[in-house]
Amino acid sequence: MDRPSVSGHGVPFHSDGQRIGLLGGSFNPPHAAHRAISLFAMKRLQLDRVWWLVSPGNPLKDPSNLHDLAERAEAARAMADHPRIDVTCLETAIGTRYTVDTISYLRKRCASAHFVWIMGADNLAQFHKWDNWQKIAAEVPLAVVDRAPMTLRGLAAPAAQALGRYRIPEAEAGSLADLKPPAWVFLTGLKLALSSTRLRNPDGSWKT
Repeated sequence: MDRPSVSGHGVPFHSDGQRIGLLGGSFNPPHAAHRAISLFAMKRLQLDRVWWLVSPGNPLKDPSNLHDLAERAEAARAMADHPRIDVTCLETAIGTRYTVDTISYLRKRCASAHFVWIMGADNLAQFHKWDNWQKIAAEVPLAVVDRAPMTLRGLAAPAAQALGRYRIPEAEAGSLADLKPPAWVFLTGLKLALSSTRLRNPDGSWKT
């Protein structure tokens, strides 16, 4: 039986051998696309759970409009509203803003789990700017969800080109969590244009 998500800063509940998607972000604010992407990935990648990792701050973004972490986490839990989506502020607990540190920590702490990092095509377009992105790709399979109009830009970006030979056919997406990285898949078929940026007012407050 699924266990509801537990609030906090620790590693969410999980069982040995589970296939877990990791969706990191500022969630400033969380929105319906975060939930839709999670459910889409859960189905296409045959995942048992998806963990939302609410970041203390994206190193590549201006932090001036970033809302309080507790506020973002509470809003994320309300938006997720699903027994197989867990929300955690783990990165604050382990003292990092970098995905590479988070993945290294989880792989050591949850050695029996099969993780997949989930990102949108917009993030693939700038993945080469992430701290130690090559190590991220070497430690966990990647699932990239198409987000128009970023499709071509994402697939033409340096990281996608460098990892080209490790891309698997979309029809084999269900096997991704079991593959030894580097391995990645580009998932199409989800049509959502929402973004956190579009849901913020000029002063940084969230639109209601």
